[in-house]
Amino acid sequence: MKIISGGQTGVDRAALDVALKHEIECGGWCPAGRLDEFGRIPDQYPVQELQAGGFTERTLQNVKDSDGTVVIYAVKLAGGTEQTVRFCVEQRRPHEPIDACKISTEKAAQLIADFVRENKIDILNVAGPRQSEWPAGYDYTTGALEIFLAKL
Repeated sequence: MKIISGGQTGVDRAALDVALKHEIECGGWCPAGRLDEFGRIPDQYPVQELQAGGFTERTLQNVKDSDGTVVIYAVKLAGGTEQTVRFCVEQRRPHEPIDACKISTEKAAQLIADFVRENKIDILNVAGPRQSEWPAGYDYTTGALEIFLAKL
């Protein structure tokens, strides 16, 4: 399995941190200049810079390059997170929306495990709000992915 994300703060960064901690292959595409909301994505994250393009192009490329996308959010889809779901639908790619306000990290982990198994996911894209939009997103995503990986 490989975990990819766009490297943004929050949900994306949590996915990469969990993968790196467990020595799981990871990566994904990031905007030109390795941009994140606070400036630049640190070099420790193995995301590849697009030659040209920003957050929208990055999001689309990660949807295209994955076998499926888990979208972790709180309350309602908005901004780039909502755009991720639109791209999944347009590209006819499997996706699993997870509303953290409605389910525990344990239940989220089970949904991820079922999604990966049922869709035969080898490359999993993990997407969701940036840190400034959902400060608790990093911890929720970390918890859900840690439990998911323990089930593998």
